[in-house]
Amino acid sequence: MSASRTLFSCSALALLLAGCAVGPDHRPAQPQAPADWSAWHGGSAALLGAERKAAPTAAASGDWKAFGDPLLDQLQARALAANHDLQTAALHFAQSRVQRTAAAAQQAPQLNASASVNRQRQSESGAATRMIDALGSSVANRDQLIRTLSEPYNLYQAGFDASWEIDLWGRVRRSIEAADADAGASAALLQQAQLSVQAEVARSYFELRGAQRELRVANADIAAAAESLELVQARADGGLVTDLDPTRQRTQLAELKARIPMLLQQEAQAMNQITLLTGAAPGALNAELAPASDGAGNPLEALQAPPLPELALGLPGDVVRRRPDIAAAEAQLHAATARIGVAVADLYPRVTLGAGFGYESAGSERFGEWGSRQWHVGPSISLPIFDNDRRRSTVNLRELQQQEAAVAFQQAVLKAWHEIDSALSAYAAERQRHAELAERERSSRDALTLAHARYANGLTDFGVELDARRALLQARRDQVQSTSRMAVGMVAVYKALGGGIPAAPGTPG
Repeated sequence: MSASRTLFSCSALALLLAGCAVGPDHRPAQPQAPADWSAWHGGSAALLGAERKAAPTAAASGDWKAFGDPLLDQLQARALAANHDLQTAALHFAQSRVQRTAAAAQQAPQLNASASVNRQRQSESGAATRMIDALGSSVANRDQLIRTLSEPYNLYQAGFDASWEIDLWGRVRRSIEAADADAGASAALLQQAQLSVQAEVARSYFELRGAQRELRVANADIAAAAESLELVQARADGGLVTDLDPTRQRTQLAELKARIPMLLQQEAQAMNQITLLTGAAPGALNAELAPASDGAGNPLEALQAPPLPELALGLPGDVVRRRPDIAAAEAQLHAATARIGVAVADLYPRVTLGAGFGYESAGSERFGEWGSRQWHVGPSISLPIFDNDRRRSTVNLRELQQQEAAVAFQQAVLKAWHEIDSALSAYAAERQRHAELAERERSSRDALTLAHARYANGLTDFGVELDARRALLQARRDQVQSTSRMAVGMVAVYKALGGGIPAAPGTPG
């Protein structure tokens, strides 16, 4: 067989082997999902809302703009641009892209250039002396020759070296595959961080508006209680009632005023949480987050929150695939699978093609001349023989890590469905409670009107009207709080469904 045919055969074999990659191939996981939204539900069937009983549709909720609040949209945009946790997650994603680039660089040949100038002196009793002694009597002027060889001299060297590892077993390709999967996981975690920040901004915003509505209710109740105190005090001064009635009314007025500091604290806490999420200093958004008012600066009577958007759940399977935490878990499983191939490839020989060319001269006079050239070219092989099972243990470790990632993926899917079911159940329960509280508020209002009329006509004492007023005040507070909790509950549903996710960063290529 001629040399050319041998070279061709070796090249063909190398290309054939370079097309394979040892280790298991990753197969996309198929997360389990129910056929409809009522199939997987923990608890009473009474908490299955209408949207869960309806037939699944392709369209799903997820756009935060559906709440119809421009200020909320602005706050979320600020948070996406300035939140420090998101900046950290974005940097992690950028790092994963750089690591992917570094892994892909192993596919290309490596070229290094070098140059040096060294002042050297050889030992008079070194290897050169041994060679002269071995030549024996044929060497004349031995001592003079040794002194000449040991004189200091300048050594000039310059050249380059090139090397390329033939990826016979797919070690490099598996490394790139793992790096791609890591970048995908980082992208999904960035989406998860964005979703969490958006949900947290929305939750804090609705809690803030709820606290402000409670403040309005409390201030309106204080004003009404103060007016009622004046009327009761006038009746007592006229001898129509005893002094007990004004005392009771003052007690109720003090109770109402005592709620104001607590509500102000809740308002301040929600404002601080929003400013923290948007990367602003405390108080920076006070003017924007203040309660809505008319042109004269008087607070608007908006005790009821704007209606919440309709909730569409979409297809169960699509929702699971849309959640970024599940996407991150699957990408991490993919990376762990690819790293098994990297470890297995280390069990086999590595073949590297190398070449080099340069100049070397013991003086500057002949440096660069064609006769001073030196070069080398040829393959090299590195064959692992014995390492006390270090490489084999690495393979076992990567397999265990892959099993751990598989368990983590299954746990992420199961946890997602539990979060979805809990969020939907909590929202349905609060919606039912809100409807009952609205009926309670209407009944309490009617009871207060009747009690006031009977007291004004002298048919009952003031205690009956006072109890009716307390019942109405509590009903109004509970209804306002329930309105806020409904909005917060819908935010939790949006987050559980994986909705409200901004445009995903570029996936690694």
